Amino acid sequence: MRIMLIQPPAGGYLGYEKLVKTEPLGLEALAAVVPTHEIELFDMRLDSKLEAALDRFCPDICAISCSFTMSVPAALACAQTIRRTCPGAFIVVGGVHASISPADFACSAVDAVVKGEGEVTFAELVQVLEDGRDPRAVRGLYLNTESGQIFTGARPLVDDLDRLPLPRRNLGKRRKRDYYFNLWRPFALVETARGCSHHCVFCSVWRFYQGKVRYKSPERVVAELAQVDAPYVLFTDDNFLGDISRAKRIAELLCAHGIEKKYAMQVRADDVAEHPEVIDQWHEAGLRHVLIGFEASTDAGLANLRKDTKAQTAQEAMRVLRRFSDIGVTGSFIVDPSFGKEDFARLRDYVASLGISSPQFTVLTPLPGTVLYHAMKHKLVTRDYRLFDFLHAVLPTRMGCVEFYREFANLYRAAYAKKQDLLRKLPSFLRGLASRAYTLSQLRGVVQTFKMVCDPDAYLESCPEEEELLDPYSG
Repeated sequence: MRIMLIQPPAGGYLGYEKLVKTEPLGLEALAAVVPTHEIELFDMRLDSKLEAALDRFCPDICAISCSFTMSVPAALACAQTIRRTCPGAFIVVGGVHASISPADFACSAVDAVVKGEGEVTFAELVQVLEDGRDPRAVRGLYLNTESGQIFTGARPLVDDLDRLPLPRRNLGKRRKRDYYFNLWRPFALVETARGCSHHCVFCSVWRFYQGKVRYKSPERVVAELAQVDAPYVLFTDDNFLGDISRAKRIAELLCAHGIEKKYAMQVRADDVAEHPEVIDQWHEAGLRHVLIGFEASTDAGLANLRKDTKAQTAQEAMRVLRRFSDIGVTGSFIVDPSFGKEDFARLRDYVASLGISSPQFTVLTPLPGTVLYHAMKHKLVTRDYRLFDFLHAVLPTRMGCVEFYREFANLYRAAYAKKQDLLRKLPSFLRGLASRAYTLSQLRGVVQTFKMVCDPDAYLESCPEEEELLDPYSG
């Protein structure tokens, strides 16, 4: 059968696409479980001419990825284009958001939505369709019928991640330099685990994985890394240091096998603070960037988010990381729409005290499927999913939109708009350009992104009208 795997555009009004554009790893994993079929991977972030590709390829099955809430309108538009161009194709949507909120795809343009992990379900679905049998025989699907959505039954999680085939990265090989992480290019994603043992109120991922954590063995991880030809790698795990002994073993094997790359990983501050030796070991193996969700500047703020950590732990983690001048840190912080001026000032001071190389600020957003959404959905001021990009307030702001976004932009200005910092980094930028580690257009994209996040008008242009907002904090 001819199968087209489609990554729709990001779909938000604003975003960090000029900073980060990752390979569609989930679709590459799907391609790996149907190796005997003719596959085309079409990334609409790189090529918008979907109709022409459909006319040329004439797919029997189209699988659309939709993991992010802000991508829902783009994914639906993609499905409608397929239905119009290839009316006989079977159209299935999967990913975190689609799985958690299948009702968003209850329309005639979509035949089915995958609930949960997609590899086994998709492989069975393809076989059933090839045999001409009824898709109701496949567990893990929401099927759209004339009488509504029908759930075919829950499917258990994959019990052994090592048994999954390696992603078919060769499908996007001709465009591999189009994927990047800041100034890292070519750049690849590698998954070594699924799930998280922590249950933050704003996160939908642990709900998607049913609160369970599963790991690939160190040997499997190293075998996959040996086949990745990109010099830069980001581990997709929500918490790479969730199993410290396993993380140490992977680093040990990488050094033993002489696999030399630069790595980035998502970690928790408490794991870094409690296990500085694992950072030492990983630095030797090639660790050059960490992403940490610090989230809040106070213990009360962290408790409200169910982060299971303390504000002081961030200071301890940064002391560990600052021992290595060549490890960059992206530290993320959540801005609550209930913030007043004093809260913004406290957060600015806290971030400055940490000495983070790349602070990132996001607006508290109740994504469908999260604990936060269940508690706050009645307060939403908009249902426009394109605004669920973590850069817009979809809950009422205490200060009003104009003042809120002015203060939000000031967080970025305070963190990045220092002339002395730019001058200090200039020689590094020039060396990168001279060595062709990245392009001038890539560097320009970084600059444009920072200009955008520092401009309050960029947020206000797509902000819901002030009169639409109800203020739950008054009285």
